[in-house]
Amino acid sequence: MTTKERIMDEALTLFSQKGYGDVYVGEIADAVGIKAPSLYKHFKSKKDIFDAIIEEIGKRYEEQASSIGINGNNSMEDAFLYLDISEEVLIKIGKDLFLYFLHDGYMSRFRKMLTLEQFRNPDLAMLYTKQFFTDPVEYQTNIFSILCNMEKFKEADPKIMALQFYSPIYTLLTVCDRDPKMEKKAVKLIEYHIRQFNSNYGKAKK
Repeated sequence: MTTKERIMDEALTLFSQKGYGDVYVGEIADAVGIKAPSLYKHFKSKKDIFDAIIEEIGKRYEEQASSIGINGNNSMEDAFLYLDISEEVLIKIGKDLFLYFLHDGYMSRFRKMLTLEQFRNPDLAMLYTKQFFTDPVEYQTNIFSILCNMEKFKEADPKIMALQFYSPIYTLLTVCDRDPKMEKKAVKLIEYHIRQFNSNYGKAKK
């Protein structure tokens, strides 16, 4: 791990423990085992470190999405992938993404930091909403809209479908953040959830 990577890693750990606002550059340098002037050779400010962390999270997510055969950001592209996959494949994708968000070192610590900051930093509260509500619901709404139009699903409100699909999964994610022993049960519930969702909205094959 390079010094720059160590700075990002230690900073994110401190952010997840204390919140972004209560961490100072000197503390990050101490955690890395360097002096503050040395840190400034790699990053101009704490905000610069934060922006680099967000960029790294985006890269990790794209790599994970690619590894399970989806784009993860382009709803149009992914909608056509979902047209012909089996329920078992869909369940595997759902479980893989859930476990990624739960266990990826960057994603889990970033989520915990935003959980701390949502009540004291308006900008980070907005980022939390965007990252874990607005963007995923919009992405899934677009997918369900396309799939309903192509008669993969019964006619329904795509945004309500997105809320019904996404909300239980994110709820289980936050439960497992608080109680890691719930992971095995949560993964099983996700399987049941996806099967029930398909039963409710899926169209019988002719």
